Amino acid sequence: MRNPIYVALDVPTVEKASELVAVLAPVVAGFKVGKELFVSAGPQLVRQIRESGASVFLDLKFHDIPNTVAKSVAAATRLDVQMLTIHTCGGLEMMRAAEAAAQETAGSLHRAAPVVLGVTVLTSMSTPELNQVGVTGDIGHQVERLAMLGNQAGLRGFVCSPLELAMLRQILPEATQLVTPGIRGPGDAAGDQKRTLSAPEAIEAGATWLVIGRPIYAAADPKAAAERILAAIASATTTA
Repeated sequence: MRNPIYVALDVPTVEKASELVAVLAPVVAGFKVGKELFVSAGPQLVRQIRESGASVFLDLKFHDIPNTVAKSVAAATRLDVQMLTIHTCGGLEMMRAAEAAAQETAGSLHRAAPVVLGVTVLTSMSTPELNQVGVTGDIGHQVERLAMLGNQAGLRGFVCSPLELAMLRQILPEATQLVTPGIRGPGDAAGDQKRTLSAPEAIEAGATWLVIGRPIYAAADPKAAAERILAAIASATTTA
């Protein structure tokens, strides 16, 4: 079974992140580096993770004019990340520029291009919150609209809530990679995630990768927690 787990390194210091990487690299597919950690630790931490053999999901959610986003994606590609995020609400031309930058930069380096993941609606948002910022309709409709626009732009993957997986699998090409945060177990607090599923449920619904944070990094034994989740996925896959 392919290991689908990316651990969200949502920790404030490079020391804590490095400790988690050392412990977890043998049992997970990779690590998500977000804004807090990247601002604190910078590119060197990404290089350190890559040296461990693990993949990196750089989650900085680029959203700017097309030229600026293209240059940012090119820089991330040179850093040798495997996935990165942009906001789909940046528009068609911005998304096209991001994907082109990933492909062209990777080609010049003779390596595989990172998957540029479109972020549609943040998993912390509810429909009333979406309406507050001027978007009418419900979350599902907005996710579908932005995902189809991203597909038109050539994006090969998206970040989505577990509850939108089944819908997106019906409308997007089969090869599209779907990355799902908000994974929680029966005893885990939802935190700021509004739309959650368990790891086996998310895989069953069509997730390619699972981004799991607090249930692993905040556990008393992070490695054991990751192994339990992986075993649960394997068990569900075997009995499905």
